[in-house]
Formats: sequence, C-alpha cells, structure tokens
Amino acid sequence: MMNKFFSNIKEMFGTDIAMDLGTANTLVYIPSKGVFLNEPSIVAINTDGGKVQAVGLEAKKMFGRTHGKVKAVRPLKDGVIADFDTTNKMIAYFIEKSLSKFRFVNPRMVVGIPTCITQVEQKAVVEAALNAKVREVHLIQEPMAAAIGAGIPVHKPEGNMVIDVGGGTTDVAVTSLSCIAYGESIRVGGDEMNEAIVRHMRLKHHLHIGIFEGERTKIKIGSAFPVNGNHSVQVRGLNVRTGVPQSLAVTEDEIRMAMKEPVTAIVEVVMRALEKTSPELCADIHTNGIYLTGGGALIRGLDKLIEEQTGLKVYVPTDPLLSVVKGAAAVLKDFENMKEMCVN
Repeated sequence: MMNKFFSNIKEMFGTDIAMDLGTANTLVYIPSKGVFLNEPSIVAINTDGGKVQAVGLEAKKMFGRTHGKVKAVRPLKDGVIADFDTTNKMIAYFIEKSLSKFRFVNPRMVVGIPTCITQVEQKAVVEAALNAKVREVHLIQEPMAAAIGAGIPVHKPEGNMVIDVGGGTTDVAVTSLSCIAYGESIRVGGDEMNEAIVRHMRLKHHLHIGIFEGERTKIKIGSAFPVNGNHSVQVRGLNVRTGVPQSLAVTEDEIRMAMKEPVTAIVEVVMRALEKTSPELCADIHTNGIYLTGGGALIRGLDKLIEEQTGLKVYVPTDPLLSVVKGAAAVLKDFENMKEMCVN
C-alpha cells in the first residue's frame, strides 16, 4: 500500500516516457508500468470544428464507417508525419492517457524513428511531442532501439544485424560500438503487404476490400515462405461487377503470392546491406546471426525466407513488436550512459 502511495507521488512530479510512434501502431512504455499502451495510430476528427472524436482502438472501429461530418485518418505515412496537426493531437492524447493528470513536471521522452527520415521530418516529430507538453524529446533510430530491446550487446566492438519491419518502413542496420555502422531503410512494410492483398483481390476476384480486411487476411494466413498446410480464410468485400457484398475463400498460397513484391523488396534490402558491410562486421554477423524485429517479424516464414536467401541464422525475439519501445525505455533508464545512441 505504501509502495503504491509513493509511486503515485513520484508520478505526480513527472515521469519519463518511451514511445514507438509507428505508422500502424503507437506503443508507450512507462517505467513504473511497463508497456502501458499499444493502439492503432488512427484519429477520428469532426470535420466541422476539428474536434477529436476518438483515437486509437476506438478510431480504428470508425475507419471507413464514418459519415460526412467525421473522418478517421492515419496521420503517419511510411513512418513519417503526413498530417502534423492530427499527429500532434494523437501524441497529446496518448501522453494524457498514459500519465497522471495531476503531474507537476512534464515528461522527458525518447521516440523511435526510421533511419530514412529527413532532418525536416525529425524536426516535425520533435515539435509534435513538444506541443504535447513534453519538456525534452530525444530521438533514437528504430533499428538501434530494436537491437537494444532484443537484448543485443550493441556497445561491444562486434557486428550485429537487425531487421526491423514496421507498418510503413523496413530498417536494416548493422550495429557496433553503440552506433549504426551501416543502415538502410525502405518505405515498405506491413502496410504495403496489406495494399498488395487489396490489389490482388480486386484484380483476380473483382472483390473490393478495405485495407483492414487486407490486414486481417495477412494476419490470418499471410506468409513469406511455404509452411505446413495451405489454410484458407473467408475474405469479405464488394463485388465490383455485381455491385453486391460477397465473401469468398482464399488460400495461404494465393496470399503469399499476392504479398511477394513487398516481401521481395525486404529481402533485397537485407542482401544489399550485407554486400555493403565491411568483411570484419560480416564475419561477426555470420557468427551472431540476424535479428528480425517489428510487427513484420510475425509474418509466418519471413525468417525462413531470409535464412534461405542469406545462409545465415535468423532469430526472432519474444514479442518482436515491442522491441523498439523496450529499447527506447532502456535508453531512458540509463540515459546518461546511453544518450549517445540518440540522434539529437
């Protein structure tokens, strides 16, 4: 009881916060609570006055189902801010939801960002957080945060490769001595896979489906490499020829072929990174293997496909979706010793 009392008092005087501001989902880590929030990066806004109607899970339920006075939007595109004002409101909402309303000190925050974003885009992330009443904002590249979150000893003079497959981007990095020795990012991730399924259903089956139906199909039977069995799932949408709703069964093999283009792009950036990495670091990677993190790591067989193409062992950590936010939280916990890993 006393521990809880002192914890509440401490939170009133301010606490630090780690955030993985993702295209598909935003995750928040509070030191006293762990991963406190994991919700879709979606905001529903009233078009008349710009008032926020819902954020996160509630807003996702409205996506594609709103009337003329309300629109549900995804303010981040390909890992960067596409709608500054809406992102500002979303960050503010998540911070208020995560922290005490009666705190006296605004939090310090570490935010994971893709390696591909520009200085202008970095500034937009910082300004959005500062406008949400954060006193101090530090940015860390997502693959570095993912490496820390996966338990990789990034401070050692040895090479480790991390592939972080998010909703909007895929980051590939080779870490050594607390820095990224080589890094590359492409704006291909889980969203591209969803869109590939949507296109496939329209072109092959004349079935127009929503982006979240494409995501549901990917989660249910999406794969990058043949696995045991050939499961199927019912996909629902609008038949563009008849103009009436329809449901039809699609197989795992079919969806794997539909996702082939974005999956191939991810494998290609991995191969390119290996080619451009120094021989010494490549020797370390051969010994240590490759770590696959992010929501894309949950795509069945993606690790096996990368293993087949590279000849290297691929490891998927427990809860790969949490790797970035856990890494950002680790930086917060030992900020004085780890602040050099931040990019600002």
